[in-house]
Amino acid sequence: MNVILYCRVSTDEQADGSSLEVQEERLRDYCARHDYTIVGDEQPYKDRHSAKPHDMKDRPKIKQIYDYCRKHKGEVDKVLFLRWDRFARNLELASKAKRLFCDELGIEINSIESPVDFKGTEWATMLGIYCGVAHTEDVKISRRTRDGIHGTLLKGRCANRAPRGYKNVNNGKHDKYVIIDESEAGMVRTAFREVAKGFETPSRIRRRVCPKVSETSFFDMLRNVFYIGKIRVPAYNGEPERIVEGRHDALIDDETFYKVQDILDGNRKGTPRMSKKIDPDLYLRKYLVCPVCGHSITGSRSRGNGGRYAYYHCSDTGKHLRKRAEEVNDGFVRYIGCLRPNKAVLGLYREVLEDVQGEQKRGVQRALDCLKKELSEVERRLENLDEKYCCGNVEDEDYKRMSGRFKQKMEEIRKKMQILSKGDKGVKTKIDYSVNLINNLTKIMSDAPVEIKCKLIGSIFSGKIKFDGENYRTTEYNKVLDLIFQETNKLRGKGKEKGERQPSFSSHVPRAGVEPARVAPLVFETSASTDSAIWAFLRCKDKKKIRIDKFLIEKT
Repeated sequence: MNVILYCRVSTDEQADGSSLEVQEERLRDYCARHDYTIVGDEQPYKDRHSAKPHDMKDRPKIKQIYDYCRKHKGEVDKVLFLRWDRFARNLELASKAKRLFCDELGIEINSIESPVDFKGTEWATMLGIYCGVAHTEDVKISRRTRDGIHGTLLKGRCANRAPRGYKNVNNGKHDKYVIIDESEAGMVRTAFREVAKGFETPSRIRRRVCPKVSETSFFDMLRNVFYIGKIRVPAYNGEPERIVEGRHDALIDDETFYKVQDILDGNRKGTPRMSKKIDPDLYLRKYLVCPVCGHSITGSRSRGNGGRYAYYHCSDTGKHLRKRAEEVNDGFVRYIGCLRPNKAVLGLYREVLEDVQGEQKRGVQRALDCLKKELSEVERRLENLDEKYCCGNVEDEDYKRMSGRFKQKMEEIRKKMQILSKGDKGVKTKIDYSVNLINNLTKIMSDAPVEIKCKLIGSIFSGKIKFDGENYRTTEYNKVLDLIFQETNKLRGKGKEKGERQPSFSSHVPRAGVEPARVAPLVFETSASTDSAIWAFLRCKDKKKIRIDKFLIEKT
């Protein structure tokens, strides 16, 4: 009688009595005692895959045995294995294998320790018992494992492999912890620091700092709260997701980490894409116009005094203006640096931003409440479907189709809730960032990359800037900034005379109420809705019982 031998072991079972070597030895001994001949392309077929899958395509060795039996039909009598849990740990796969081997090919599949009599009437019951016991054991092990991992995470310990920049230390069964791996920690710190600056896109930084890390892994790293000394505990068994304090040292400070989150969320944009490379010595030529002829002021370089120098000049043959670029750029930096408002008005600006953010937060919460109700309704309908299916009132195909639709809907709702929840993080950081930017403009115009300078100029001035060689003039500017500076002038007693039209902050020279800037954040941006709210708020002088004229006037 010709037989094929099958052995299987999963990686976590290598050390127990079911190892491949032990199984092979016992199967060969059984064949020798029964005078069986071992056949097949492999002697025996050794499998290192889990027995949990329900489909044979996920069990390559069993598929190989089946293909061999079909090819050598009539030459194989039996497929033998040690126990049924070595072959399958669920009744579905065992029944499918019985149909393919026994019914179609006439080949017996069986265990040598707990054989099933497929010619009798009780084979289904016995097969269900053998596979059901294994399946129940799997469920228990899985539950214990998940409980253990959840408990470990709640204690602030790393339950799996430590993320990049850390390494696992194992000094015994109950002495496992995580420490910083300095061989990779420097790379991680650099990546976070560079992304937080906002000068380059995260993808470009990845290619420059850690090119061997995949893009998916890189973005997962940037989102991981593990780097600030915390542990994310996923939702489990009815408990919501939570963040707990970890027992490991932080690799990244909180400020840097949350700046990175803002950038990834799209709240702070990176380097703008330019149609062509900008000359850092002539970055103003796309914004300046000649007040005489109205032509754009362009730039070029010329040789002289042993060097090559950059000049701004009128595009109309340069007859109206020609001036060294260094002088023009320095003058513009001084001009921008004078645009600093009074602290009292900045306080109002901060207050309105907090009001706007508060209203947005309430709107987000209302939307979340609606989504929670919708999710509960879908869950209720799915539970009703399950009950009907268990009672036999719904066919298999209908159940699969309807339950799949409900589960897809639930997943869509959860994704929407996740997106809304993310948008509510880091509000204070964003407000501080906006206020600090308005209050400090000089250093960024001096030290920032040219792309950031251009983005800042575009945020402040919506139109062209007239330049006569000495003065900068414009009538088109950011409305919020203009209103802020108007209020600053009023605080300083610089209100308009009767019949006088209030000038814009950016005309000719800076208006009263501005003072030199000292520190600079990055890019100024406001939404249309925020602009409107700020406009309305600053126009209202007794908002929240606060009167502007009672603020102390700051001296320049």
